[in-house]
Amino acid sequence: MRKTSKWLLALMLVLLLALAACGGDSDNESSSDKEGDKTEDTNSGENTEANEDGIFNIEDFSMTSTNAGDALEDGSLTYGIVSDTVLEGTFNFNFYSAAPDYEVIAWFDEPLFDSDANYAYTQDGAATWEVDETGTVYTLKIKDGVNWHDGNPVTAEDWAFAHYVIGHPDYIGIRYGADFENVVGMTEYHAGETDTISGIEVIDEKTLQITYKEGGPSQITGGIWPYALPKHIFGEMEVAEMMESDAVRKNPIGFGPYVVESVVPGESVVLTRNEDYWRGKPALEKVTVKVVSSATVVQELETGGVDLVDSFPTDQFLDNSDMSNVEFLGAVDAAYTYIGFKLGTWNAETGQVEVDPNAKMADVNLRRAMWYAVDNNAVGDNFYNGLRWNATTLIIPFFPEYHNADIETPTYDPEEANRILDEAGYEDVDGDGFRENLEGEELVINFASMSGGETAEPLAQYYIQSWEAIGLKVELVDGRLLEFNSFYDRLEADDPAYDIYQGAWGTGTDVNPAGIFAGNSPANYPRWTNEENDQLLAEGSSMKAMDTEYRKEVYDKWQQLMVDNIPMFPTLYRSVIVPVNNRVVNYTLDPQSDLHRYEIGVTEAESVVAE
Repeated sequence: MRKTSKWLLALMLVLLLALAACGGDSDNESSSDKEGDKTEDTNSGENTEANEDGIFNIEDFSMTSTNAGDALEDGSLTYGIVSDTVLEGTFNFNFYSAAPDYEVIAWFDEPLFDSDANYAYTQDGAATWEVDETGTVYTLKIKDGVNWHDGNPVTAEDWAFAHYVIGHPDYIGIRYGADFENVVGMTEYHAGETDTISGIEVIDEKTLQITYKEGGPSQITGGIWPYALPKHIFGEMEVAEMMESDAVRKNPIGFGPYVVESVVPGESVVLTRNEDYWRGKPALEKVTVKVVSSATVVQELETGGVDLVDSFPTDQFLDNSDMSNVEFLGAVDAAYTYIGFKLGTWNAETGQVEVDPNAKMADVNLRRAMWYAVDNNAVGDNFYNGLRWNATTLIIPFFPEYHNADIETPTYDPEEANRILDEAGYEDVDGDGFRENLEGEELVINFASMSGGETAEPLAQYYIQSWEAIGLKVELVDGRLLEFNSFYDRLEADDPAYDIYQGAWGTGTDVNPAGIFAGNSPANYPRWTNEENDQLLAEGSSMKAMDTEYRKEVYDKWQQLMVDNIPMFPTLYRSVIVPVNNRVVNYTLDPQSDLHRYEIGVTEAESVVAE
């Protein structure tokens, strides 16, 4: 009851803030002091305390665990994935779409490239790269001793094969997009006009050469697909059947530090040490990865049921920040939450977004008013104790060199929201307290939002009531929150039942936003683009963008374009909080430390339990 009451109180506090601001109380105006870079690592080595108002600041957290003991030779570790839904079970980098599946894959497979603190590919991983003077021809060479778990070497043919699968007309994953279409000959292959990709050449067993239409900085921060696919396993399969095969679902392999021993569908995966790992002997003998619900994660951590989790729910951190058997690490997350608007559909035949000028949310004035109506500073403080904070532009502070905190974006102002709607012609024709559309017809906006965690329901209701306060009738799709997998299935299918949705996006380590905003990306869930959008995205990944200042200018323009058009608006920038059991060594969130999972170890045979 205590926690339930807390979140009802949080909801009331936020609503009181909204009501006070509507009454012109200037003391409740939203502040912008949380905008900007929050990546400093203080390395305090102690769990962080909140200020007197119960608000935390991500700058105060250490990013690296301080336990410095010697790792046991035969240690085992349990890693928790905090999720209120089961694993989808798509355990392959070339096919997965859900973040929980990634958390499993990362223990047994890895990209062929390592990355530096700026997320650029180095020469230290399983492969090296060279580029010619044009910036478009890359020669990629896999190092000796890099083998699949079944003993077969990872080859250039495997790397090329991944491109052929993702580019195939029958591929049903979400990876195909602008980066792949940049490969010479890929669009023709994807259209079924040829059986080969002219820009891909296998030079020898270990060497692959790829020619791109355009070079640029994104090529070495994610533009080169860094994941191979074992052709000796998948080569005889139909592409459309690969995702559901046992090689993905039941017996996945990689060349990473641990080998999948068993899979309990939807629940857990047990892995054992890969004695043939190319970097050297992994520190742990056994790793168990399991799903932990947000309702039980605290108990699992306190009892040693898990040694660490992928991310601790920030809405539970205040009550548990003094947990005695873990060290809480923190960093700015490569992710944000947002409100998206359904503005068109995805045409699978053409591979393009088709914008619908008659979509219910097509009027940018309506979208802008909805942005002004929500107080994300209050949401960040009251729901997340400052560990999420008001978001402004769609290039996030995780990329401090490109995030432009100076761009003026809608910030909580219900009076301005009402003014915009009044001037645009949204009137309450029938006197029921809700505005009709521009034709004087009933306007009901259907809102899709995900279940999960204690804040999911009150947060969705806060947004609904904030929009109601400016005269907009917003209702949950199906009258309830949607389960994670169902939510994204409906987005991908352009389900006509929703008009807006609350989503979250992990950006990865490449600042280039084309993967989710380009007109040829199936992950462009708002289904919006225009000529300027595609042009700026192309310029931001061009050879000219090798000049950081030029690239910053391009992304400044793109950020402003998205503020002007609002196919979606960011709500909260996020921190990632990771509790690490006091027996765990060599764990870090610091990008400059380049975490290698084979180095993570434990200093005691059993997990330390809370006092």
